[in-house]
Amino acid sequence: MSRSAELAANLAEVKSRILRPDVTLIVVTKTYPLSDVEILRDCGVENFGENRSDEGLVKAEGVKARWHYQGEIQSRKIKEIVQWANCIHSLDDARHAEKISAAVTTPIDVFLQLSLDGDLARGGVELDELLLLANKVMQLPRINLLGMMCVPPVAEDPERAFAKIAQAHQRFIAEFPDSPALSAGMSGDFEIAIAHGATHIRVGSSILGPRSYH
Repeated sequence: MSRSAELAANLAEVKSRILRPDVTLIVVTKTYPLSDVEILRDCGVENFGENRSDEGLVKAEGVKARWHYQGEIQSRKIKEIVQWANCIHSLDDARHAEKISAAVTTPIDVFLQLSLDGDLARGGVELDELLLLANKVMQLPRINLLGMMCVPPVAEDPERAFAKIAQAHQRFIAEFPDSPALSAGMSGDFEIAIAHGATHIRVGSSILGPRSYH
């Protein structure tokens, strides 16, 4: 089977499992070549995600699409990230929000990252702090707050984790009804995430195959 046929078949299989029409599929292309992005673009994919800014910059220059950054935000990388990313999923620091606002000339979309277990090394902040951060972000120019993002703890049962995320999301949208989106769910759990209200899912290996980091 050709690579084009393989990717088209995998993409179709994933799409068949997305049972809500309002869900945005973001294909995460980290470590995969630009040629795969081109194939998927030709298959109709409009949203791509990257965890590394340098990789995202190269691919975004090669393929015109809507590009999402979902990796850790480093202050020194912000000016580069906003050169290519249309949306940032991993904002968890007011200082970074201020730098993003200052670095862009046109509005950029963001999600605020929730930490479900308080392990801040994995990114995100707990809910009370997230709500405070949202209030600050709403005051900044050129930042459009779409909603919240969360990656469940690896060791937690997915159903329990996404139920907690859904509960936090309801509290979030009660305070910020104009920012109702939820970025949650990856290859191994996106169906559970969708069942609990995810509007954006970030899928890589289910479409592109196992990753090689060499």
